[in-house]
Amino acid sequence: MRRIAALAVVTLAGVSVIAGLYMVGSSGADPAAVVDTTTSTSATALPPSTTTSAPPTTTTTTPFVRFVDPRTVGTAWGTTEGVLQFRGNPSRTWYGPSRLPINPERLWRFPDRAMCGTSSVGGDTTQWCGTGWTGQPGVWIRPDGVAEVVFGAYDKAVHFVDASTGERSRPDFGVGDLIKGSVTIDPDGYPLLYFGSRDNKLRIVALDRDEPTELWALDAAQHPGIWNNDWDGNPSIVEDIMFEGGENGILFATKLNRTFDSEGLVQVDPQILVKVEGWTDELFRSVGDRNASIESSVAILDGRLYFTNSGGRVVGLDITNVEAGEAPIVFDFWAGDDIDASPVIDAEGMLYIAVELERNLGRAAEVGQLIKLDPFTTGDPLVWSVEVPAPNSLLDGGIWATPALGDGVLYAATHPGEMLAVDTETGEVLWRDDIGFHAWSSPLVVDGHLLAAVSCEEGGALRAYSLADPRQPVEVWNLAHGEGCIESTPTVWDGTIYVGSRDGFFYAFGDR
Repeated sequence: MRRIAALAVVTLAGVSVIAGLYMVGSSGADPAAVVDTTTSTSATALPPSTTTSAPPTTTTTTPFVRFVDPRTVGTAWGTTEGVLQFRGNPSRTWYGPSRLPINPERLWRFPDRAMCGTSSVGGDTTQWCGTGWTGQPGVWIRPDGVAEVVFGAYDKAVHFVDASTGERSRPDFGVGDLIKGSVTIDPDGYPLLYFGSRDNKLRIVALDRDEPTELWALDAAQHPGIWNNDWDGNPSIVEDIMFEGGENGILFATKLNRTFDSEGLVQVDPQILVKVEGWTDELFRSVGDRNASIESSVAILDGRLYFTNSGGRVVGLDITNVEAGEAPIVFDFWAGDDIDASPVIDAEGMLYIAVELERNLGRAAEVGQLIKLDPFTTGDPLVWSVEVPAPNSLLDGGIWATPALGDGVLYAATHPGEMLAVDTETGEVLWRDDIGFHAWSSPLVVDGHLLAAVSCEEGGALRAYSLADPRQPVEVWNLAHGEGCIESTPTVWDGTIYVGSRDGFFYAFGDR
């Protein structure tokens, strides 16, 4: 049963109640959001996909829903073993099956020299090193049994590393510019990798050749939008369709048509099914600029896809008929500022949205920066809100990291430098801890613990908290890194933490 808690706005200084919120069309299609379609060719017959399956039970025989059944919230996704995408599954609610290390130390560092590259924006060229936001590595068990770590970096390449040894497991795959986002490993057993880059291209790369081989690329420059042509979001693969938004402001649904050729090599024949523009003239008037790129990752559950953009728009699409070129807007909410964190969806279909605080518009003050939305109500969808103000007039407030959904508690790392534990029903801030300014890495809930990257301005560290009481986490260890800020989101696999740093290197931390 979907339900709405009493509206509450919780500030970091106290509690207050507000009314009179502005909302952009909470239901129905926005006429300014154009849905373009292209005719899809017939798909090649595929092996049965299990990406909509959840662990079987002995008490339910209810058929599973297409396009991500609610029973998959908090569970692994697909038939491939591993942590395959940013936040683990399409609802962005699974953080890995593994235990955390008890007394972690550095096990290995990759590679032997810093991963650095230059990139230009607006005529200014800057050197970037290591991995950054969101930068979560994928970890999978290959058909040969090797646990392989896969990540993109600021040296303009995807790297493949043996999880046990820290040695290069296959040749790097180079691209034309930085890779900021997180890679996706195919969840259905196809040896495919999906990722975007700052060189305008969203790529599909085969992993069953002697070296990684590009099979297809979507060039954002061929689909004119707004802002720029980077790809920061993490693609989600559901029922042979790739869903991804670009910094050009357009959401794409692409039929993959995955198959194997006569020699047993994987092939794809992608066809764009739907394009949805994420901006409207009303949005531009509201924010006072034309910045409406999609930098977050899509979230999908129960036949709906949600995406956000840097204009503060939260959009829900009905994708149940997407293969026919239909994806009508069924939810539309304006949060008042940039949303780079990805939506999180709970089993009831409620949304948890983290918002930045940069423009300082009145709407942001009304709505807050950590919000729960009911996308099914015909009334005001705002259930509760937590304000995350800037520490001073020179700095931004809000949240860049994607929150982690725990047992009745939402954990959020704020840009000003606090870790918050928030009651998912009421919005009450139950607990907070100082984790240092510029906390962009998304926290993980794994094995009854909360894991966070902390102390960015002091060289970076990792911190673990016991969730024996989910409402009052207790620190159990703090591992000083000291080499560089950890903006990327870690992945935990088989008791080891894998994460990159802005110092130029990628690390494994675990017990000896």
